[in-house]
Amino acid sequence: MAVEEPQAAESVESLDAGPCPVVDALEQVGSKWRLVVLHDLLDGEKRFNELKRSTDASARTLSRVLDDLREMDFVQKRMEPDAPVATYYSLTDKGESLSVVFDEVESWAGEWLDTCAE
Repeated sequence: MAVEEPQAAESVESLDAGPCPVVDALEQVGSKWRLVVLHDLLDGEKRFNELKRSTDASARTLSRVLDDLREMDFVQKRMEPDAPVATYYSLTDKGESLSVVFDEVESWAGEWLDTCAE
C-alpha cells in the first residue's frame, strides 16, 4: 500500500502566491540603520551632522540610508543656501505614519524585553 506524501509543497506555493504586506513593509524599513534614522527623525527635522551624531552611523552609511529613504518617500531633504550650505532631513507624511508602529514596538519591548541602558 502506497503512503501518500504530505502536501507541504502546496502550502509553500500558496505562501508564494502573492505579496505578503508584512514582508514587503519590512523590506522597506527593516534594516537596522533605516529604523534608527526613521525613529530619530520622529523628533523633527535634523541636519545631516545631527543625525550622524545621534545615530552613531558613519557618514557613508547615513548618506546611503537617507538616499534610500528619500527614494522610498519616507524622508525629504531641504537645503538652506547659507554659507556653508545646510542640509535638513525630515519625515514625509508616509514616514510620520510609522510613529504608531514605533509606539507599538516600544510598548511590546517594554513588556517582553529587558530594558536597555541609555
